[in-house]
Amino acid sequence: QVQLVESGGGSVQAGESLRLSCAASISSISIRTMGWYRQAPGKQRALVATITDDGITNYAGSVKGRFSISRDNAKNTVYLQMNSLKLEDTANYYCLIVSFRGYNYWGQGTQVTVSS
Repeated sequence: QVQLVESGGGSVQAGESLRLSCAASISSISIRTMGWYRQAPGKQRALVATITDDGITNYAGSVKGRFSISRDNAKNTVYLQMNSLKLEDTANYYCLIVSFRGYNYWGQGTQVTVSS
């Protein structure tokens, strides 16, 4: 069974930075896409950023220029560097792994809280 272990969430003030990590217990050669989604209270889960096995990235418009996604295939880990955090970035952040077989695996979520 694939397990995803997320870390790096926390409480920060607006303008500060956080780095999220998600380590997958699956061979990197099986991973097509890695990404992050977030869900704020009362809202649907939404895309934050994704990165494919060949390094192509995709970002939600609201985080472009502030967030950066990267992956370390040797460690089966995806990162989300979040800079210039805003109040509206407050949410539970979920890691997503999509395998080449088309299976989706979700992390348990890590809370990010941004205050003024």
